[in-house]
Amino acid sequence: MATNQDGAALAVDAKCTLGEGATWCVTSGQLYWVDIEGARLWRHDPATRESQSWTMPERLATFALTADPNRLLLGLATQLAFFDLTTGAAQHIVGVEPGLNTRVNDGRCDRQGRFVFGTKDEGEPIRAIGGFYRLNLDLSLERLPLPSPAISNSIAFSPDGATMYYCDSPTREIRACDYFADGRIAGDRIFARLTDADGEPDGSTVDAGGGLWNAQWGGARIVRYDADGVETERLSVVSKQPSCVALGGAQLDTLYITTARIGLDESALSQDAHAGGVYAARVARRGLPEPLFLGEPRT
Repeated sequence: MATNQDGAALAVDAKCTLGEGATWCVTSGQLYWVDIEGARLWRHDPATRESQSWTMPERLATFALTADPNRLLLGLATQLAFFDLTTGAAQHIVGVEPGLNTRVNDGRCDRQGRFVFGTKDEGEPIRAIGGFYRLNLDLSLERLPLPSPAISNSIAFSPDGATMYYCDSPTREIRACDYFADGRIAGDRIFARLTDADGEPDGSTVDAGGGLWNAQWGGARIVRYDADGVETERLSVVSKQPSCVALGGAQLDTLYITTARIGLDESALSQDAHAGGVYAARVARRGLPEPLFLGEPRT
């Protein structure tokens, strides 16, 4: 791995147009992520340094691991689907926001094994017309009683599952709410505000100590907040557009960071040649195994 002066290392020079969805699989010891605009799913094995990718039927924005190591739950642009890694076959589950000019964006599983995700507006100018949803174990889809986002992001859950984090990126705020095992939501509140002159909150992960690590798009940084929303650590990234983070590796103490090339002109790319790659940095915190989606395909 080529290390930059800030301590992060280029792990995979994938050159994704819009890398996102960093997810570590403890079972396989591999990192998964997506290239949304490239409509590809990626997987990388740090032990062998080999990478593999799959072409998706439409743009892939987010996904979840399942109890079957050969099956993923996909959050495609307009639908949720199961995906068989062995055969490459996708099985439709449910459409998302039909009739709206939106697409699926960020998502993570809660501690009960349900998939929570949000959408984003595809129009110009961008408007807060999306939603936050939960795919339950019986594959029913419900809208969550949270404010409509323009660009949903930062979905993550505290170690005990009792707090859900999320954001609408253009507001430059990360929010939190009380999240109950029976699915109820209450106490929606501001968790943290970005105070830097640049950057918006993007994808997040939670460590074993309850800290939230957030990739800050356009700010070339990753910020960790404690459970009270106070910044405790900051990691600079050589690429200006970090998009998502995951804690992985054998000890779950390697921070993996996806990045993007989208929107960068030739001049910017000359200064950010590995934009769209995946970076890695050792940190003094440990992550948690990624929750699995526990629903099963319909027979």
